[in-house]
Amino acid sequence: MTGEELKRHMQSVLSLDSLHQIAKDYKVVQRERELDIVQLIIALVLSGGTHEGGRQFDALRRYLESGAPRVARGAFYAWFTAPLEALLMNLLGRAIAAGQAQPKLLPGILRGVHDWRIFDSTTVKVPNSPELQTEYPGTGEYAAIKIHKEFSVGTGNLVSYQFSPARDHDSPFLVVDESRRGTGLLIDLGYASLARLADCESHDVRYVMRLKDNWKPKVDRLVRGAISDAVIDSDDFDVLLEEDVVRLDGRVIDADVTLGRGAQKIQSRMVGIHTPKGYCFFVTNVPRATHGPNQIGDLYRIRWEIEIDNKVDKAGARLDEISARKGVSVRILLLASLLNTTIARTIVQSEKLALRKGRAPSDRTDRPPLHPILLIRALATFHGTVSRLLQDAASTQAEWNSLLANLRHLGHDPNWRRRPSVLDTIQGLTAAPGRKRNQKAPRPAL
Repeated sequence: MTGEELKRHMQSVLSLDSLHQIAKDYKVVQRERELDIVQLIIALVLSGGTHEGGRQFDALRRYLESGAPRVARGAFYAWFTAPLEALLMNLLGRAIAAGQAQPKLLPGILRGVHDWRIFDSTTVKVPNSPELQTEYPGTGEYAAIKIHKEFSVGTGNLVSYQFSPARDHDSPFLVVDESRRGTGLLIDLGYASLARLADCESHDVRYVMRLKDNWKPKVDRLVRGAISDAVIDSDDFDVLLEEDVVRLDGRVIDADVTLGRGAQKIQSRMVGIHTPKGYCFFVTNVPRATHGPNQIGDLYRIRWEIEIDNKVDKAGARLDEISARKGVSVRILLLASLLNTTIARTIVQSEKLALRKGRAPSDRTDRPPLHPILLIRALATFHGTVSRLLQDAASTQAEWNSLLANLRHLGHDPNWRRRPSVLDTIQGLTAAPGRKRNQKAPRPAL
């Protein structure tokens, strides 16, 4: 990745001309002398990673530090209205499109689909104002909003999002239709349904998910597993386990099964993997010819990437630090957080692609990838520099290269040698373990 690429990434979302035009289209700016829309958006988006005050107060502080016209706190908060929300939705759509336009990293067991997608939701508690309690009721006596997210494994970034009251169930927000043909789904039990698996089969969508406890798979063919000499007249997997026909002795289990009873039956593949906590069972339609049981387990472990992304949103972009008491203000702050994370992850992906360029999947890297939380904090630290370079038409490549070097210095992943993730390992973003901190480097041979 180069400074010029960093400049293009930032300007693809936060270019001056685009911000002014969108603000005019949505009528955000009524009297331009009162509001510097560019500084407002940059302050909102890059305030993640600081904790000196509330989110809105931090954005105001950043706004004033930029040299924008001085404004009272009440007047600043009064700008948080529907037009500003519409503007941020537009910018987030642009940021998502820029992230998804990047090449996908799908080596090894990730091949065979256009992309693997992960679905999950994260819940954010908000103040119990009467307006928010009515608009976003939680599952208890509190107000909370749920963010439903679709995450791309190939680009390492957000694909889509939806807001809903926290009491809404996750499942209806995932629709499997023709638009998903040729892709893959990594989903947890919140999205488990026989109808969804049937839709996956109809639209050629690969899936990997945990076996639901109340599903009673009928074993059509046991391909791998420890089998005793006993023979009983049953093909119910639970009965086979109970009668010790199939033994859980640490070896993998791989079987063709039928899920469901009566009119709704689904042929699927069931995989059992032994873990330190016992066996984990998965259902999948990924072909046995390309993926063994342990590889199916590794695919499901990649689902954890969206849990990491939720942590990035909260620990980095302060998604759950909401003190606003109006629905529109809450959504503006949520959109700003998602924008922050999406921009940062686009930069992370660009750096990954640069590290992997011209290398075989088995080759180790010689430079650490960027860590999204640390990168968000680095962007907040260099907020003034980013703001100045974005607004300076005469900014030089040397200045952008210097900014990139600083972002790399503060934002690199400190655990890339010791604890690479499953996805990092599959994508070849690993390195030989470094020497211990107090260990001297070996002397060169004479």
